[in-house]
Amino acid sequence: MTTDHRPLSPHLQIYRPQMTSVLSILHRASGLILAAGTLLVVWWFWTIMSGAGSYAVAHGFFNGLFGRLLLFVWSLCMFYHLCNGVRHLVWDMGYALEIKQAYMAGWIAIGIAVVLTAAAWLL
Repeated sequence: MTTDHRPLSPHLQIYRPQMTSVLSILHRASGLILAAGTLLVVWWFWTIMSGAGSYAVAHGFFNGLFGRLLLFVWSLCMFYHLCNGVRHLVWDMGYALEIKQAYMAGWIAIGIAVVLTAAAWLL
């Protein structure tokens, strides 16, 4: 068989992503965002140690619209990564491995992450 007649993988335009694969990608992306956000936290701690002038700059940044948006996204990623990590631990124990249960656990993880983020920002 020549390489010209081999079947091709489905193209992304016709491929319907499964919830489990989307949540897996989001879990990895949230981990990257958490790592990048940790650099901001380190910068914030550095400004605290550097004195009132540096802290005022950081305080102004985090109280601005862009800073608050970054903090909101970072906290949402933190809670999602936490909830999805618990979901993976449940899988490691041998529970919720069937497709219907895995989808339900995914929706629960998303729901709890949204509720925890809202609670953290509203309380």
